[in-house]
Amino acid sequence: QVQLAESGGGLVQPGGSLRLSCAASGSIFGIGAMGWYRQAPEKQRELVATITSGGTTNYADSVKGRFTISRDNAKNTVYLQMNSLKPEDTAVYYCHANVRIWPYWGQGTQVTVSS
Repeated sequence: QVQLAESGGGLVQPGGSLRLSCAASGSIFGIGAMGWYRQAPEKQRELVATITSGGTTNYADSVKGRFTISRDNAKNTVYLQMNSLKPEDTAVYYCHANVRIWPYWGQGTQVTVSS
């Protein structure tokens, strides 16, 4: 079994910053790409950013230049630094990891951008 534990969500004003963390534990031998997805109310879950074990990153166009994904392979942890947050960034953010051939998801953390 693989567990993904997210932290760092919360309420922030427009223009503010938040940092999300996701630590993988359990049977994580062969962990590959990790990433973040988000789902706003009444919308489909969408990709935010991904990062391979080698450090190659991919971002949704809507967050390029504002969000930065990184990972610490020694800690099996992925981070999402979110700057210049906008109200449209409000969503539940889910951590994702590929372990061998299986996809795993975290329980989600709420990010609310509002004044």
